[in-house]
Amino acid sequence: MAVNKSKVSVGFIAVGVLTALFGIVLVFVGPVVIDDQVVKNTIIDPKNDLSYTMWKDLPVPFFMSVYFFHVLNPEEILNGEKPMVEQRGPYVYRKQCRKENITFHPNSTVSYREYRRYFFEPSMSVGNESDVITIPNMLVLGAAVMLEDLPYALRLFISATFKTFKEGPFLTKTVEELMWGYDSKLVEFLNKYLPGMLPSTGKFGLFAEFNNSNTGLFTIHTGRDDIRNVHKVDSWNGLTELSYWRTPQCNMINGTAGQLWPPFMTKETTLPFYSPDACRSLELVYQRLGVMKGIPLYRYVAPKTMFANGTDYLPNEGFCPCRQSGLLNVSSCRYNSPVFISHPHFFNADPVLLDYVLGLHPTEEEHGLFIDIHPVKTGKISEVVMPMLWFEENGYIDGPILTTFHTNLVILPAVMEYMQYIFIALGLLTTIVAVLVYYKVKVRIPNSQLIINAQYAQDGQYKSSATLRICRF
Repeated sequence: MAVNKSKVSVGFIAVGVLTALFGIVLVFVGPVVIDDQVVKNTIIDPKNDLSYTMWKDLPVPFFMSVYFFHVLNPEEILNGEKPMVEQRGPYVYRKQCRKENITFHPNSTVSYREYRRYFFEPSMSVGNESDVITIPNMLVLGAAVMLEDLPYALRLFISATFKTFKEGPFLTKTVEELMWGYDSKLVEFLNKYLPGMLPSTGKFGLFAEFNNSNTGLFTIHTGRDDIRNVHKVDSWNGLTELSYWRTPQCNMINGTAGQLWPPFMTKETTLPFYSPDACRSLELVYQRLGVMKGIPLYRYVAPKTMFANGTDYLPNEGFCPCRQSGLLNVSSCRYNSPVFISHPHFFNADPVLLDYVLGLHPTEEEHGLFIDIHPVKTGKISEVVMPMLWFEENGYIDGPILTTFHTNLVILPAVMEYMQYIFIALGLLTTIVAVLVYYKVKVRIPNSQLIINAQYAQDGQYKSSATLRICRF
């Protein structure tokens, strides 16, 4: 059976055009489909098995690395010399988080309490929890500052009490005791005669309130009514604003709880979050592109203005009374004890702070947004802001979760993008080839008919049979 090449060419032209149109449609529809799937999987909903489980129990391993500033010259400091410190650590703890008391509300919000536990990881640490560290004694120095406005007779009594319990300006304990608490006769005395002065009535430790505790009652948006609000804090402990600070702006509770943010970020997007440990809302800004295990990402960092004082950055005036830039005074939410937050090693802080203490070496690569505690010294000790410790928390994606993220965030979008251009290219190529074949067939047939018909017209013979053969060509 003879094949009509012109009709076949027309068929291929139609197929090519349709294929190209399908690719063009994918260019516009593909991103919409992907975005729709992202929205569905981002909404906090028990029906979203993977995303809900990850939000609820955080299967990604998180680690807290603690670095102590070991005081090398405590006796000399008492005589007014400049403190000299040496960084010890890291002492690494695996952090386990779980959300409990989860309650969904009709207004597209959900409430929960997140509990955290810490487990020491010797293999990841430089040292052991039995290491002995000397740091400023927060109980003595903090109490001394808080009691400054009390009558002289009472201050004299408290000072005598310190000596009775052999409590001095510096404290030498093991890492485990400093972290999770130690028995103190002074703590028992203060709780008995000055109740409410200390945050706890048990052992006193820098992280005693962290372990087996929760960060308060968070109520956040699920994103069901507006995906742009997903994970954003609606209230904390029933509050929509704080009362620690001097201005409404500083008392605002902004952003998320600091673990997840709404999707579809750009380089202009900022990452606001509320931190109960910092007693305020913070905000990170875009710095640069990055890649983690094949997954592209944006890196966000703390701006230099985050802990600037009110003189250098007017919006921060509400966080005063202020000291040098680079220190956030959080005494108003820490029982009026002289506690400050800064970047480690006073990174991005007023350079004068580095002159107060020897042994600090701030670098952008190693130090970011972390919490330091700085007691203010009194008596013969020169008045300085002295670091005690800093810590960082980090996590990483690995195993099946990494595979799932890489598939959904990298492979599938790439496949969708390549497929749309493959369809367009294949459609255009098919159309062009089919048009050329069709044109070649249409041009060749008439020319052959004219030549052969002219020859047979001269002979006067077999004209009809020659025409018939050309028609079958």
